[in-house]
Amino acid sequence: MSSAKRYNPKSTDARIIKKGFLLYIFLFPLFLSVIIALFGTHYMAFLLNSVAFLLFLGVIVLSKIGFAQEMDYNKAKLTKAPKIPYKQLSAYLLGISTFFSAFVAGKMGLIDSLFVGIISICGYWLYYGFDPKVDKIDDFGDISPDIVFETLQEAQDKIKDIEKDIETMSDTLLHKKITLALKRANIILDAIIDDPKDIRNARKFLVVYIDGIAKVTSSYSNLRQEDISPETREKLLGLMDDVEVKFDKELQRLKANDQFDLDVHIDVLKEQIKG
Repeated sequence: MSSAKRYNPKSTDARIIKKGFLLYIFLFPLFLSVIIALFGTHYMAFLLNSVAFLLFLGVIVLSKIGFAQEMDYNKAKLTKAPKIPYKQLSAYLLGISTFFSAFVAGKMGLIDSLFVGIISICGYWLYYGFDPKVDKIDDFGDISPDIVFETLQEAQDKIKDIEKDIETMSDTLLHKKITLALKRANIILDAIIDDPKDIRNARKFLVVYIDGIAKVTSSYSNLRQEDISPETREKLLGLMDDVEVKFDKELQRLKANDQFDLDVHIDVLKEQIKG
């Protein structure tokens, strides 16, 4: 599950490319070998070098997915470890690619080829590390962790859908109101992530209200601006005002619940000190 906090995808992509820069070094000589073999009409060399090139390209693709998973994991306060260890798969594929390039395409000896293949796997793990394996799970009380993760993920996915639906919205006032509601929704999600035990009381907000907004914005995005009557627009604006009130009440309720928890802890500590 990804973090509820917003982030810049372009910035993330740039970090991934920078992190995997060393892997691109393997592609440059192979690309040149493919070109030279092609123009030299060495068709077998062209075929073998092309296979090696594609293998190393697969390493980069898998690594990029693994790096993205790791970045999402590191940013999230509450998340599960990635189900598919893409970095581990990348390391193994790098070993296979290196062995193939050395033994099959490069005609190197079997033992030497196996050695450089194993070294490449070890080098990958030493430089890039392993995939995250430990779930970031807080104290959920008597609530199932799966329910917490699934509910939060569903809410985050709905928010992303709403953001996509309003990207081309020409009604600036309605766009502003929905954007404000989404900001409040993300604040509430962050509060729940900080204290997952609140999810039972906040489930109506997560399931009903956000889902309702998503359905409205989805229907709105399927209509042309001129097809929306003034009466419908006023209803939408009024609805978003109601949503704003509901979200504010939810935030206040969560804050009051945290205050109650603090008072309970203080009272317990006082009794322990007296004892």
